[in-house]
Amino acid sequence: MPRKTDGIEIEIHPRPTKGEDGKPLLYVRPAKGRKRSFKYLDDYCTKYRGVRPGEIQQVFDVVMETVGRWVSDGYRVETPFGSFAPKLKLLGEHTDPKTITGRDIVYAGLEFIPSKDFVKECGRNPEGYRKSDAPVGNSQMHDPKAMDAALQQCMKLGYATVPEFMIFSGLKRDSAKTYLDSLCQGEHPRLWKVRESRRWLYFPKKQAPKK
Repeated sequence: MPRKTDGIEIEIHPRPTKGEDGKPLLYVRPAKGRKRSFKYLDDYCTKYRGVRPGEIQQVFDVVMETVGRWVSDGYRVETPFGSFAPKLKLLGEHTDPKTITGRDIVYAGLEFIPSKDFVKECGRNPEGYRKSDAPVGNSQMHDPKAMDAALQQCMKLGYATVPEFMIFSGLKRDSAKTYLDSLCQGEHPRLWKVRESRRWLYFPKKQAPKK
């Protein structure tokens, strides 16, 4: 059966909760790297939507300045994309409204509620979905051969670092550090780690530096 090559590429990741079989339940999200820059948008609209070069940038600059000013004054601003309003945070713990003054309130971000038309437009996907070739979550961490191969690649300089191990193993930062740290533990550790400035260096045990 031919492999699907169109549609939205998705990644599969484990959730913290587990299913009846004891394995983590899964969720999906768009694959990393699927990104279009604002310049791409400007160029696209110039080529296919009949706008002048730089016109999209100009319009967005004006809208951002105006909407930002109104939101900063406490208004909810409605646009074709949705509505924008300020989020506020109350400092401290209060039970009596009379104790609250303007100094107890701070700006805490932006609330965006997408419009129905925008949600509908973003939900158009006639091509369906296709799975990425990336491993499911950090499942490769449980593949000894894959991890050993990644570690050997890192050890070409005589030591491994977390960022470098992430590249060869495909693990996220926390998982990469957890795995390398695990090799430094137990009765027969394989690695020895040394702090250098802001990073950890992981050496093979037989090359562990003397204290």
